[in-house]
Amino acid sequence: MAPAFQKPFIGIGILGLGVVGSGTVDLLQRNQAELEKKIGIPIQIRRIAVRNLHKQRSVQVNPALLTDNPYEVLDDPENDIICELIGGINPAHKYVMHALKQGKQVVTANKEMMAKSGHDLMHEAAHRKLDLLFEGSVAGGIPIIQPMKNALAGNLVQEVVGIINGTTNYILTRMSKDMADLPDVLLEAQKLGYAEADPSSDIDGYDAQYKIAILSSIAFTSRVNVNDVYVEGIRSLAQKDIAYARELGYCIKLVGIGKRLPDGRMQVRVHPALLPVSHPLAATSDVYNAVLVKGDSVGDVMFYGRGAGSGPTGSAVVGDILDTCRNLKAGSTGRVVCTCFEKRDIQPMDEVETRHYIRMSVQDRPRVLAAISGVFGDYNINIEAMIQKTIYGRQTDIVWLMHEAPGKAIREALQIIQNLDVVVEISNWIRVEE
Repeated sequence: MAPAFQKPFIGIGILGLGVVGSGTVDLLQRNQAELEKKIGIPIQIRRIAVRNLHKQRSVQVNPALLTDNPYEVLDDPENDIICELIGGINPAHKYVMHALKQGKQVVTANKEMMAKSGHDLMHEAAHRKLDLLFEGSVAGGIPIIQPMKNALAGNLVQEVVGIINGTTNYILTRMSKDMADLPDVLLEAQKLGYAEADPSSDIDGYDAQYKIAILSSIAFTSRVNVNDVYVEGIRSLAQKDIAYARELGYCIKLVGIGKRLPDGRMQVRVHPALLPVSHPLAATSDVYNAVLVKGDSVGDVMFYGRGAGSGPTGSAVVGDILDTCRNLKAGSTGRVVCTCFEKRDIQPMDEVETRHYIRMSVQDRPRVLAAISGVFGDYNINIEAMIQKTIYGRQTDIVWLMHEAPGKAIREALQIIQNLDVVVEISNWIRVEE
């Protein structure tokens, strides 16, 4: 255990003054007096590394604090805590490792770094008895990582399911409420600042993939290789799918799902899913996030709030800063180290059993239903419900809702069905979660 803290203040060095960095600095400056009362010692922002010293910013900062040399922040002996808020893998990983080797405590909001290469950073921090906190990396301002590592630590977590990307949730909400098409809503989201100019990380599901990898590693005490996490985005979703889902009593959300399996393995996946309108996550709309955690003792626990943005994520970062400050004062940094002490395999998606929604376009001819349902029967796939609507005179939309079946059976059946001469196209296949 580290010796008790002796300095009259705690020095903070910040890497990055973008969206999250600005929110963090604004909160530290605006609530400075209250924060000092909460921890019993002043917090001083000593230096902030930025790319462009002359850029106009959304937060007022003393220009003397700014530098374009990150090592002036990392190597300053007065900086006790380094906040890495630049994002990405390189050079963020290098900077965090450098900070840890200098004996600095670290707070980060970098989901990609923690998902892809956080394991060695956590081990370095544990080796040196340092804090490495990352609450802001998942679900913005929603407290989820600390509760799972502490308040819920007595539970065997059975499941963690979340809407953990605000951009896609905003898009799907607008598609549902306004009967709009995805390209139009995406353009609107970009104009409002909810989506980046290149929105692929959000709409292709990678942002959520990083986050569910982090949450699952904590929930199931096992390292999760993010490359093994199945990911599917929302590009294939059409207004028709939203409408048909509503007719069947469902809404469509992009969800991250982690499950503990009886055989010791995990399910970890990201994809669009039909959720019953009565599902706890179904009412989560616009840019809000929600995470549902199921523990063996506590049962279901729901976390809800703004999942991104300067203020919410800055709030999470400052919370980690205060936690680290308290640990520094008490000489108790590095208390909660990496909890990934298991080695669990991830179940392949072909083996994952869910219910399924399938939309296809077929020719309006006799015996079409018999031909298609016969193929489903050959693969032991039971039909739960069906919607049939003529759309272009001699062409018909058919929507199938299937009972639970392995992904492999559905995939192989659809390959056969696609080649039937009465089938125009398989338009979409979406999993159904209860």
